[in-house]
Amino acid sequence: MARAALVLIVGILGVVGIAAARHDEDGESVRPVAAYDIAEMLDGKETTASVVEVTIEPGQAGLSHRHPGPGLGYVLEGEYEWAIDDQPAMILEAGETFYEPAGCLHRVSRNPGTVRTRLLAWVLHPRGVKDIAVPVKD
Repeated sequence: MARAALVLIVGILGVVGIAAARHDEDGESVRPVAAYDIAEMLDGKETTASVVEVTIEPGQAGLSHRHPGPGLGYVLEGEYEWAIDDQPAMILEAGETFYEPAGCLHRVSRNPGTVRTRLLAWVLHPRGVKDIAVPVKD
């Protein structure tokens, strides 16, 4: 019974906490996976760790954006072209990881390959933040 309640609570947190992370209007499909209120503070603020699964079809790309806290990612399948700020773009393959400092410009998020790309991304952010990926106009 306690396990079922925990699963229900985590599911609700996942839907409520990161529903705003979806941005299917660009070339990425973003599916909320989970959100956890964690004990550690970030810059003196209560913190949530949100997890999303990102899927990008071949040749598609996401919009440039910023995150309100540090982000980590893991490429599950395919290839992922990724660049932040003024750093050169890198192509990451399944099994590779990446890190984004809080507030940096995630300017390239693209599938350069011929098969679907999927990745998991974690963003640590202040509790109550509605958008964990904020689009940036060019």
